[in-house]
Amino acid sequence: MSKKLLLLDVDCGVDDAQAIMMALAAPDVHVLGIMCTHGNANIENVCKNVLRVLKVCQRTEIPVYRGAGASILEEQLNGAQYHGKDGLGDVPDCNAPGLEHLQAEYAVNAITRIVTEHPGQVSLVATGPLTNIALAFKMDRTFPSKLKHLYIMGGNMESRGNVAICSEFNFAADPEAAYIVLNHFACPMYIATWEYCLRHVLPWEFFNEWVNQGTEKACFMKKITAHSEKFAKGKQGDREMYFGPGFVSCDSFAVAAAIDESVVTEYIRYGVSVELQGSVTRGMMIVDTLNALQKENQAFIMTKCDVEKLKQLMMSALK
Repeated sequence: MSKKLLLLDVDCGVDDAQAIMMALAAPDVHVLGIMCTHGNANIENVCKNVLRVLKVCQRTEIPVYRGAGASILEEQLNGAQYHGKDGLGDVPDCNAPGLEHLQAEYAVNAITRIVTEHPGQVSLVATGPLTNIALAFKMDRTFPSKLKHLYIMGGNMESRGNVAICSEFNFAADPEAAYIVLNHFACPMYIATWEYCLRHVLPWEFFNEWVNQGTEKACFMKKITAHSEKFAKGKQGDREMYFGPGFVSCDSFAVAAAIDESVVTEYIRYGVSVELQGSVTRGMMIVDTLNALQKENQAFIMTKCDVEKLKQLMMSALK
């Protein structure tokens, strides 16, 4: 059986690294390239982080492309509080690959080129702000129709936010890009929302087993997650209520669904959009339960996960 073809579009923080390593470890998956975007860290650090992950996984042959350094409106959020200032827990490696290892081609151009070379065969997994993907659509309006699937980690289904009252980080970081993608992509679209991730929080006991496997990958993961583990376990600002009583690897949920569709055991299907104007709701994902938007292409919103299968994929990622 031929391998699944994936493109990854990431803002490489700690959970993006986890998701990338999961994709690389899947035996029936071929990662065609990794596109970098702003988000958890600035674009230079995002690129460095991806190259660093590939080196640890001994997969430096996978091309890495630099993409958008800010949102469509030139705004920036960052996830330093959780991910560290550099995006990977502020534990630098003096032997990490430099930016000279990036491809010369811009990420947005590479996305449209690669998908055009493999029409109907490539699934795109987006674990950061959707800027590169929205710009790819602006460059080539036929681009969405050439995708096999689009998997997104982002948005929310119950107006629960994490960087604002009603908006999740990836959508809040570029609401216009999220609006473009959710309203103009006709390929099957699967969304792992913030609430979906929180509902399937993993026990800290599993986390400890996961990062203490003794392999080079596990030691790397233990090092880069120390900062976010400390933050998540902190009591200031009711963080346990915020994250739940355990470990949340948001981006892994989207990649797991792309690797093995049986990981997601239940979806709801509705038209979706994004609020752009609200004073407290900008960036919030709109779930059209009344079908008022009359959308032909409705998104598959993940609601239930086979947590044991997710754990198996995560364990395999660090072997």
